[in-house]
Order: sequence, then structure tokens, then C-alpha cells
Amino acid sequence: MAKQNKKSDYEDHHTNPWLFSTKIGFFAGLIWGIVRWMFYEMKFTSVLPGFAADPFFKAAFLKTGWGEVLGIGFFVIFSIIAALLYKVILGRLRGPWPGVVYGLIWWAILFVAVGPLLGLMQPVTKAGWNTLFTELCVFLLWGVFIGYSIAFEFTDEASREPIKALS
Repeated sequence: MAKQNKKSDYEDHHTNPWLFSTKIGFFAGLIWGIVRWMFYEMKFTSVLPGFAADPFFKAAFLKTGWGEVLGIGFFVIFSIIAALLYKVILGRLRGPWPGVVYGLIWWAILFVAVGPLLGLMQPVTKAGWNTLFTELCVFLLWGVFIGYSIAFEFTDEASREPIKALS
């Protein structure tokens, strides 16, 4: 009987990695999507907050209030997919540095490689330093948020100890 109680103590501390990564992606997209929107409104960046929705909606709509809300929603969906991808590829790595690299890779993909080809944003030679640095910083912090949150949850073994063992 005592063995069953210890087993349930361990089971109480396990986290569903897919659900947790989905939640992290949701909040990463919401928080950093709003930060991107604020930077756009303050003219730190010229990239629309709804750049992810650009292939599906006209830019004129994405500049309206509802378009910006829709754009943040698309960024949330993008962030959920990115968080799940992070869990699969880099989920076992510890510390903030894998998240920094992950954010840098996504910035390079979106702003150097794929984004200009799809017309989501201007080429880096035309975007301007403010836009490039602002978006780079946001994506670095976004990557750290995703990476460090996932790494902390799934590599923090002290929290997995039974409650009675910590006393």
C-alpha cells in the first residue's frame, strides 16, 4: 500500500509535454505579439504586427484595429507551432542559450530567407536598422521565453521529487 502512495506522488509531478509546450507557445505569441504591436505603434519597426496573416489578408485590413488583433492571433498560432517544434528538436537542452539560438534562427528565416521571398517583409537591405534590431531583439526574447520555459519544466528534476522526500 505504501508503494502505491509513493507512485502517486511521482505521478502528480509529471507534466504533459505537448500540452505544456502548447501553453508556452500560446503565451509566447500573446505576450511577444503584443510587444511587437507596441513597437510597431511606436514606429520602432515597420513590419506589420500581422505579417503572418499577410498571405491570407490584404495589408490595408491588417493595418486596422481588427487586422492587428487578427495578426496577433496568427502570431500566437505561429508561436504554438514553434514551441512544439522546439520541444521536439531542442527540448532536452538546458539553460537560456538554446532559446537565444532558436529565436535567432527564426529571425533569420523570417527576415533574411523566407520573409522577403514571400513578400511578408522588406529585404534586410531595405528594412532599416531600427526595424532589424527591434525585430531581432523581440525574436531573441521570444526564443528565450519558449526555450527557457520548456527547458526549466522538463530538466528541473528537483521538482519531480516526492513531496515527502523534500521535508
